[in-house]
Amino acid sequence: MKAFVDPELCIGCTQCAGLCPEVYQMEGTLAVAIPGDIPPDQVPLAVDAANACPVGAIRVE
Repeated sequence: MKAFVDPELCIGCTQCAGLCPEVYQMEGTLAVAIPGDIPPDQVPLAVDAANACPVGAIRVE
């Protein structure tokens, strides 16, 4: 699975990076997802963080 953050939607609230810092990091004022596959043990947290995004800027597929 991979995570993607839409920079056009991200408001930089840091919620995803706080919930799952192994997958989401802040780059300046916006969140970014690690490139490539999410480590298997991080998938549940990555999905929870995506669901917690207040503007729906994250997708995990």
